Amino acid sequence: MPHATAPPATGHRPRWWTELPLIAVVYALYSVGRLLVRGDVSTAVDHGLAILRLEQALYLNAEHPLNRLFTSTPSIGIPADFAYASLHYVVTPAVLVWMFRRRSTAYRTARVWLMNSTLLGLVGFTLMPTCPPRLLDASHGFVDTMAQYSAYGWWGEGASAPRGLSGMTNQYAAMPSLHVGWSLWCGILLWRHGRHPLIRTAGIAYPLITTIVVMGTANHYFLDAVAGAAVMGLGALLVKPVIRFADGVKARLTGVLPDGLPGSRKQGGASTAAAAIPATVSPDVSAGCKTSTGERIPGQRTTSADPPGTAVGGTAVVGPAVVGPAVVGPAARDAADADASDDAPAAAR
Repeated sequence: MPHATAPPATGHRPRWWTELPLIAVVYALYSVGRLLVRGDVSTAVDHGLAILRLEQALYLNAEHPLNRLFTSTPSIGIPADFAYASLHYVVTPAVLVWMFRRRSTAYRTARVWLMNSTLLGLVGFTLMPTCPPRLLDASHGFVDTMAQYSAYGWWGEGASAPRGLSGMTNQYAAMPSLHVGWSLWCGILLWRHGRHPLIRTAGIAYPLITTIVVMGTANHYFLDAVAGAAVMGLGALLVKPVIRFADGVKARLTGVLPDGLPGSRKQGGASTAAAAIPATVSPDVSAGCKTSTGERIPGQRTTSADPPGTAVGGTAVVGPAVVGPAVVGPAARDAADADASDDAPAAAR
């Protein structure tokens, strides 16, 4: 599924302080939703038997021989139960963290893919509550290996949850198998982004082993595993539309945020500081004036302190010679213009 793991178009680099709460909230919603969508037990049993009959019609019967092998061979059954009870919650987060740290350009698409598929799995639990093989009547030939080997692990007889907490999980959420779906997600990412041959080999082995484990422990039918793979495929197809939608919502929210709030387009920085300084104020406090002989402050002249030369019309006259343009301030020029006007006394002119 190259399109689901390709780097995003933008150079977005994820930040852990935003990613961690997002993942925690989505997983919490998934867990609560999984508990709330518990269907009627009789309906779940009917669905389980319907899947079993369909597999028999298709001559698919991998569950029975695997379950007998795991039941009769503790050296296989006990590690398989540990794998079922733990790897689901260890490998998936580990691969997600690995993508975050080592393959950040593809992390966002991988995370969106995982979330899409998880939510689609929740829809499947809601629409089709299914009794797993281990909870069917013993006449159907399945043995609950996790109940058989419960003394060796932390799980109880009711489910793979810790002892006493079986009521905190939905035992009838077998269709689709997210154990298989999530392991397929891990395998594809390890194969596509892993550089060491061992990592790529693990990407192939992990989903295959998980599929065998979920059937051998009688937790899922083969068609549950197929459905888990299909959910991951559909989730991959929805990655680009979901990212476009999320980017559009973020752009609209950014546009309506007041200035100065996180995410606003005019937050802090030089634009705010520049806006606080009026454009008409010159940074030069002397406004271009220079102090000349006889002046106490730029642009201000006193009659008593006038030098022998006078400034008339912007020209400094020293005796009979004209030296050149005088560098004076606006006030001095105004005074000179007034002296040269027709209303001034002839002596001044």
